[in-house]
This record gives sequence, C-alpha cells and structure tokens, in this order.
Amino acid sequence: MRIGIFPASGALGTSTYTTLLSEVPNNQVTLINRHPEKVAKKYVENGVTLRQASYESSSEELEAVFAGVDVLFLISFPSSVHLYRTKVQTKALDAAQKAGVKHIFYSSLAFVSIDAETAKAEVMAAHLDSEAHLKELARTNSGLSWTSIREGLYSESFPVYAAVADLKNPPSTIRIPQDGNGFGLSWARQDELGEASARLIASYARSPSAFEYTNKIVTLSGPKSWTWTEAVEILSRATGKDINIQEVSLEEYKNLPQIKAYFGTGEAANTLDSAWEAIRAGEAGGVTKSLGEILGRVPESFEKTMEEFVKK
Repeated sequence: MRIGIFPASGALGTSTYTTLLSEVPNNQVTLINRHPEKVAKKYVENGVTLRQASYESSSEELEAVFAGVDVLFLISFPSSVHLYRTKVQTKALDAAQKAGVKHIFYSSLAFVSIDAETAKAEVMAAHLDSEAHLKELARTNSGLSWTSIREGLYSESFPVYAAVADLKNPPSTIRIPQDGNGFGLSWARQDELGEASARLIASYARSPSAFEYTNKIVTLSGPKSWTWTEAVEILSRATGKDINIQEVSLEEYKNLPQIKAYFGTGEAANTLDSAWEAIRAGEAGGVTKSLGEILGRVPESFEKTMEEFVKK
C-alpha cells in the first residue's frame, strides 16, 4: 500500500514523515512538495519516492503526482484567507479522488468544539469546508474513505497569541483581549501532533478494516486546557520574571507591534476578531485522550514545552 504526504514540508509535514518512515517500508512512501531536493538524501537512499508539486499546481498536475498513491495525507494549506484556502484544498481533494486514492487523511484544526460542524473562528471555515467536501466525495464514491485529524493548537503559537516577541525576555505585562481566568486553550506540541498523525496513517496502512477512525474525525489535543493565567504563570516560572495579564480591547490588541508584525493589518489581522470570540467561548480548549492513546504516552505538558522553548 503506497502512502503519500502532500505537501511533505514544514514542521508538521516533516515531523509526520520522519515518524512514518520508521513505521512503514520506505519504498512504500511518496513525499510530494515544492522542493523535493530539500528532503534528506538518506530517505531517498532508503527507497522513498519524491515528486514535485504544490497547492499552486494545476488539477492535472496534482492528479499526476497522486497517481499510484493509496493513502494520502493532505496537509492543509497555510493561509487565513478562507475562500482561497477552500479553493486550493478542494482542488487537491478532487485530484486525489480522480487519481484513485482510497483513503485521505486531512490535517484539520481543533479550533472548534469537539466533533462540532460549525465554529466561531474564521480560521476554521476552510477546514470545515474541506471536511464537508471529503464527506461528499466519499458519499458519491464507495471506493474512497477519509479521516479528518483535527490537530490541536500548537504550543509553538503561544507567543503569537500572547504577543510575546521573545520568550526568553517577555514583557512584564501581557496584553490580551480576555480575562486571564476565562476559558483556556489545550496547547499541543507540533512534533507530537506530527508523530501521532504518522501513527494513525501507519495503523490504517497495516489494517484498513481494523482502523477505528475511518470516515470519522479524531481530535488531538493537549492533555488539559490551560487558562491564560495558568499559561502566563508557567512562562513566569520558566523565565524567573514576574508577569501579569492586562485585559485590553481587541482593537488595542491588534495594534500591538508584535501582533501587527505577525498578522499585518489586512485580512489576516481581521481573523483575530473571530479567533478571540472562539477562545472566549471555549472552542479552543476542548480536551480528548486521543493524542496520548495514539502516542502510547502522556503528551508533553505545556510547562515542559515552555521550559524548553525558553532555554533555546
């Protein structure tokens, strides 16, 4: 059974395929990305097939690179622009179906209540669109099945939402548009999410009939939901500095230099309105046991992750 990963790049893609290549025969894996020459030579020497394509490729080009792939891990396009993201992901899903892919794993996002089909956060819109499209493709094609992996909010993105430019030297006051004791976030480490995704893919490849997540959503979250007060206290202990939280308006938050530097002032910045609405409603704090069950261990705590990030 041939397994493909597209695009096999970035932090999630790389952590997924490095784990996958320790789980399955390497000559059964096809890595597809914009720059295949960047894949480590040792993997090619071990039998990995490389193909070149990106989300900007045509439908015909995508169908060609997906040809011969039985199981595809489609990693979502990194954009906050809803309609464009939906467009390119739908194109890729359609190409995979036309190429004869039998099972599609889709990397969704856990910025939504567990198993819900609607969400407040605009950043979830394209994911929900893609999940719905996958379901429709499978409904009209009995030879296609799917699994949506709702990946938890990356611990690595904590400095972005907290508007902290340097974790080693954080400000004495963190300004966010929420009370520190409101709903929290169930942060998860990105490389553990990649590892778990790979283990899900390998499990399906070994025995499709026994796979428990066929035509289902699986949510991978951190082991608990940390309130902003708890998270900032963790950062304070890790750095040895006193840090407090100040609740500010959303407009003041979006005008913070760190936020403007990351999100700019256009469409991406505007997605923060609905993102914080979702956070305040608890849609980013859902917790499941799935990540630990798939990893076979307790996922890394937010405390340990922050301690490591501060030391880097």
